Amino acid sequence: MSTSGSPEAAREPWEPFSTGSDLSGIPGPRRELAADPPGCSEGGATVAAGPADIASAASADAPGRAGIATLPRPAPSGPEHRWGFGAYLLAEAVFLGTSVLLVLPYVGNHNGNPPPAMLLLSLTVPTMLAAGVALLATRLRGNGPRIDLGLRFDRADVTKGLAFGCGGLVLTIPAAALWSRVVGPEQANSAVAELFEGQRFGVPLAIGVFLVVWLVAPICEEVVYRGLLWGAVERHAAHRRWWAFGLTTLCFALAHFEFTRTPLLLVIAVPIGLARLYTGRLGASIIAHQLNNLLPAVSLLLALLGVLR
Repeated sequence: MSTSGSPEAAREPWEPFSTGSDLSGIPGPRRELAADPPGCSEGGATVAAGPADIASAASADAPGRAGIATLPRPAPSGPEHRWGFGAYLLAEAVFLGTSVLLVLPYVGNHNGNPPPAMLLLSLTVPTMLAAGVALLATRLRGNGPRIDLGLRFDRADVTKGLAFGCGGLVLTIPAAALWSRVVGPEQANSAVAELFEGQRFGVPLAIGVFLVVWLVAPICEEVVYRGLLWGAVERHAAHRRWWAFGLTTLCFALAHFEFTRTPLLLVIAVPIGLARLYTGRLGASIIAHQLNNLLPAVSLLLALLGVLR
């Protein structure tokens, strides 16, 4: 090393180090001088660099070399679930079978309508059992409802769910009024409204019906349709998200078995499905669905209490 001249000249990085010199004691960049890059000569012989050497050198020099970039790592995800359309069909079969068993004893009964408690059970039990089948399927053959169905909530889900729900009301309230004029008020009623038509309940049972229609039924229906069926479609179809949106919207409208109201139910289902589509989770679609059910639930509550006639 040259010892003449200014101290800055004594630390010029181009001067070679002597054999056995201590690199750690000399300031300045040393990585390029401390080791030969992969593929360069080493002791007079050319050493071939393997993929591991190149990747190691690239990652080591990434902070200091603008010309070398590393590929992004894929986002971690759980294993693909093993349930599909069979789980959805099983949930639907449980819903239909339970509904038939609950109302079968009263078919052809001329003694009047089923008691209020049985009407509440017929409204609650089938949909809860169907949702239970969906949750169980994700536990036994998947990663659980949080991952497989997107069943989780955060503040953004509430905000977006309310936004889609309010937008849906702006669309569905005029659509419902128009449909009622087209088919007549009697044909425009929902199956739930027809089930409780002319009934008078005590306050506890009326509140129970209100809570089921407003809160419980939307959760269960979203788990079955935009959770279980949505996941089955995404597992098998190309362009999966839009196929899932379209098929679940159609099945949701048809599964109510209110065929005179199917066009209206399609309109109702669109903003709810969009909430699921644009968030990727059930939280927003549940909130939108509950907001859509709020006004019918209030009307049913007032009718059961005799306030509305």
